Formats: sequence, C-alpha cells, structure tokens
Amino acid sequence: MTVVAMPSGRMPGAATAEPILTVDNIVKQFETPDGVLTAVDNVSLSVRPGEFFGVIGPSGCGKSTLFNIIGGLLDGYDGTVRVAGETVDGPHPSIGMIFQEESTFPWRSVIDNVAFPLEIAGLPKSERYDRARHFVSLVGLDGFERRFPAELSGGMRQRVSMARTLAAQPKIMLMDEPFAALDEQTRLLLGDKVLQIQQELKQTTLLITHNITEAVQLSDRIMVMTYRPGKVKRIVEIDLPRPRTSEIVSSEAFGRYVAQIWSDLREEATRGLVEDESRKLRGGAGAPP
Repeated sequence: MTVVAMPSGRMPGAATAEPILTVDNIVKQFETPDGVLTAVDNVSLSVRPGEFFGVIGPSGCGKSTLFNIIGGLLDGYDGTVRVAGETVDGPHPSIGMIFQEESTFPWRSVIDNVAFPLEIAGLPKSERYDRARHFVSLVGLDGFERRFPAELSGGMRQRVSMARTLAAQPKIMLMDEPFAALDEQTRLLLGDKVLQIQQELKQTTLLITHNITEAVQLSDRIMVMTYRPGKVKRIVEIDLPRPRTSEIVSSEAFGRYVAQIWSDLREEATRGLVEDESRKLRGGAGAPP
C-alpha cells in the first residue's frame, strides 16, 4: 500500500486527531452455488473527524459491501468497525447513510421528508420543523418546502435525501454513489454543494464512488481498492486547497491526481475483465449480492 503526501488543505489539527471511524481487517465472504466468494479481503482504514474520505475501485471490488458493513446493514464478516472507539454491530445512531437509489417518500413534501427521522425520534413538532427548515435551506432548496418529489429534478431529490440524513445530525455520513444517476454537469454542481455543506458542518464523510473526478473533487484522501477480492491498493492524499469548488477540475494538479488514480483503476479493471471472461467460460460464480 502506498501513501502519497499529506494535504495542506485539510482542517487544522485533522492530521493528528484521533480517528472517529476505524475499520480493522474486514473480511467478507459470500456463499455461492459455485463455492465461497471473498468480496472484501483484509480492508482497514481510519477516518478523522471532519475528514472527507473517498473509496474508489472497479465494478465488483466490494465497495458497496464495505459500505453496508460500515453502516451496520450487513453482518457475518470478520474484523471490526468502531465509531469513536465503540464497536458497531448494527445500525448506529452516529452514522447517517445516503444511497445511490433516490429514497424520498413520494407522498411527503420536501419539508415532511426532511422532518421524518425527527418525527420518528419523537421531537416536538415545532422543533423538528424548525430543524427541517434549517437543513432544507442548507442544501439550497428554499422555496421548495411544500413541493413533492415528483415535482423535483433528480439532483434536487438527492438534496432532499441529504437534508433528511443531516437533520438527524449524524457524526459520520456515508454516501454510496449518491450522484451516479445524474449527468456530469449536475454531479459537479452538487459536488460544490456537498463541499459547502461539509465545510460548514465539519461533517465527517465517507464517499463510495466509481467516478474519479468526483472522488478527487471532494476528498481529502482516497482509498483505491483492487478488483475482487477487494483489498487496499493505495491511499492517495489529495493536496488541493480548501475551500474547494468544481473550478479545481481544470487545474494541472487535479489532472495529475486523476491520471494517477486512473492508472491504478485501469490496471484493476483490466484484470477484472480478464477474470470475468475466464469465469464465464468456466461457468463460475459472479459478483456478490
């Protein structure tokens, strides 16, 4: 595993802060009709408070499996996940999750979607709507509080999902390919909004993505995973200034990071294509669920 230079643009003190999220030696296997398939193999990482940590890898490398393990949605693995030193063995109140699939409730307005987790938590009506309005404003949806998801664009619906997750005030936000269904321009602009929110809230964030531009635009560090079984190939420190916007994508330094990570991904994706073709010819097991 290679670690590349420490960024100067991260929050003061972040480099020496105790990790808020620690993943130690995670191994996850699935039983398939053709035998045991190892999806994630001995993966370890740590994320410091306020850090934006990206995870990238080729299709089938176990990114989403790792996401579900950290979020407490998947069990039956070896290794440990800890939040502020506490072992996680299921969904944890300190962890909020945003998924690739748009997850708003179509029968609830924007404000009611955002207030939903606060309602479940039993907050008084006035308090939960005050907090919901704050996070609706934070994600840039002022004036859309009474609209329904069907009246919004895909990017706006994902902002509703983000506001709903943030309203519960998690210490850690997990994002699994949240902008995968959006066009590139919308991705970049939503990336700006994510960066603005992350900077304002000092929100610890872990992003799972296959998009190199998105990973470099947003992250302080990026973990590159190998093709299945998913292992840590490299952790890249992103030495780009903060506050950061999508304008950074045109810079020479940005291009160097993209090229470096693409070189790693191309190697792993090529290996994956060869192995998948070989597996198909043998009639062997496919990707994990």
